[in-house]
Amino acid sequence: MAENARARIQKLLVTGDNRLKQGVAPEKVRETYEQALELAREAGLEDSVRPLVEIRLAELERNAR
Repeated sequence: MAENARARIQKLLVTGDNRLKQGVAPEKVRETYEQALELAREAGLEDSVRPLVEIRLAELERNAR
C-alpha cells in the first residue's frame, strides 16, 4: 500500500511540475500539488512530502508575481 501511495504521490508531483512548465493555470497546478499532499497525509507520509510540496508552492507564488 505504501509503495502504491508513493508512486501516486510522485506522479502527482511530476504532473504538477509539468503543468507549471507548460503554463497551465496556477490554480490547476496548485490543486495537483495539494492532491499529492493530501494523499501523503492519508498514507502517513506527510512529513517527507510536505517540504517538497511547500517548495513547489513557493515557486508557484514567485511565478505568479
